[in-house]
Amino acid sequence: MSNEAQKEFWTAFSEVWVEHQDRLDASFAPILDEVLRRADIRPGQRVLDIGCGTGTSTVRAAALTGPSGHVTGVDISAPMIARAQELAKLHPNVTLEVSDAAEATFPAPGFDRVISRFGTMFFEDSVAAFANIRKSLAPGARLTMACWSTLDANPWFKVPMLAAKEVLGAPPKIDPDAPGPMAFRDIDRVTGILRAAGFTDVSGEAVALSLTPLGDLRDVAHQSSLIGPAARTLEHFSGGERDLRAIAERVADGYRGFVQGEAVLVPAEINFFSARIHA
Repeated sequence: MSNEAQKEFWTAFSEVWVEHQDRLDASFAPILDEVLRRADIRPGQRVLDIGCGTGTSTVRAAALTGPSGHVTGVDISAPMIARAQELAKLHPNVTLEVSDAAEATFPAPGFDRVISRFGTMFFEDSVAAFANIRKSLAPGARLTMACWSTLDANPWFKVPMLAAKEVLGAPPKIDPDAPGPMAFRDIDRVTGILRAAGFTDVSGEAVALSLTPLGDLRDVAHQSSLIGPAARTLEHFSGGERDLRAIAERVADGYRGFVQGEAVLVPAEINFFSARIHA
């Protein structure tokens, strides 16, 4: 999928993400916590947040830089940036832009940190995109990003995908390395991309954790059926509310083993990558 196609896709699906912002932020909170811990953002630093979506990661980073620092959040979805601007209106050290980080030109003096929670797996040409990002960094800057690992290790995607296939059939196959949620599942491939783009001290590791969605089993099943592979299948077959309900019922059955007390803790595996440019 080209970057222009990605822009159209995320604009089309942004309504779902904006509507469910609080729930999605809660689901992915452990991942953002880990990104920020690894990024080691310090007061006064300049930070670039790639694929900032509805802005939670940007605002969290801005709290770490303090008033003497600054965070620029970029996303290709105008509706998501509009929501992020609402969230960041009380944070003067935040700038938000509708922009493609693969092509954008950022002003000097450059960023000290680059962070991304699920915002870097969608570049048409990943090496060129990261090379462009690298040009915007100050000497000694660090890149920290989180990406989904394999489908088998992430029932958040696999269970709804199989449920949608049972209800509607299988959509056309896509290249697993094409831009998409699982495009950076292979750690060796991604570290190679970063090195080819000019980064050094490149590393990646798969970390097991649990997603922490809000709501009961049915709430969580419905939420995860609205995004990812299930959403793609619904769109392809022009599925309606009845299909969505049927999918969500199957997802609830698949998630039943993840219920712990009043919470649904969905196991996940996330690839965390780190890279630098030399001082």
